[in-house]
Amino acid sequence: MFNQQNNNFQTSSYSEESGIASKTFISGVFMWMFMALSVTGITAFLFASNPSLINLLRNETGMSTLGIIVTFAPLGFVLLMSMGFNKFSATLITLFFAIFSVLMGMSLSFIFLIYTLGSIYLTFAIAAGMFGIMAVAGYTTKTDLTKFGSLMIMGLIGIIIASVVNYFMKSGTMDYIISFLGVLIFTGLTAYDVQKLKRIGSGSMYGDENYKKLMIMGALTLYLDFINLFLFLLRFFGNRK
Repeated sequence: MFNQQNNNFQTSSYSEESGIASKTFISGVFMWMFMALSVTGITAFLFASNPSLINLLRNETGMSTLGIIVTFAPLGFVLLMSMGFNKFSATLITLFFAIFSVLMGMSLSFIFLIYTLGSIYLTFAIAAGMFGIMAVAGYTTKTDLTKFGSLMIMGLIGIIIASVVNYFMKSGTMDYIISFLGVLIFTGLTAYDVQKLKRIGSGSMYGDENYKKLMIMGALTLYLDFINLFLFLLRFFGNRK
């Protein structure tokens, strides 16, 4: 009986420690995500409101060479951080994340030229609300979302392919369908990714070199979920100038 009670105590203690570790990790993930979003938002607004800066990204015929580089550079940094996770130090991963946030801000500055400021703020608020609800749902649910997440990832691959095809077709109906599916997919991915990060946090060792790297990569994942959700919603709620 004593052994049984001792085992129950150890299990309870381990569960409590795991829960604390998970909360600490998730808090760090969201802190880095919010910092990155702040950098992106400030950078986007500065470029959009300063003609000398925005003109670096565009010319008479469209986007400048720098503008094209800025548009595709964030994807390069995502791939670089993902593939170099085991090689790079936590400091270098953090630096790449900071540069990525600035480049995303430069790239997103164009939305201020296309949509009205009020509709951008409204869409941001809607996206933040949806993201927050699904983040809480993913963190608190007892249901395993692994299979659900796999479906969402398959759907993500599908809309990427469909977007490439529609780039040449230029179908308004297809664009509407892709946007609708994009909202659903990134809403679902938010819950899945938060649950996945919760599990990663419960098994991570605080202070370990990989701990901060996992935290930054987790912040990057949720950052991408939010930004993509925001951009797809903007196609519905954004009022063009």
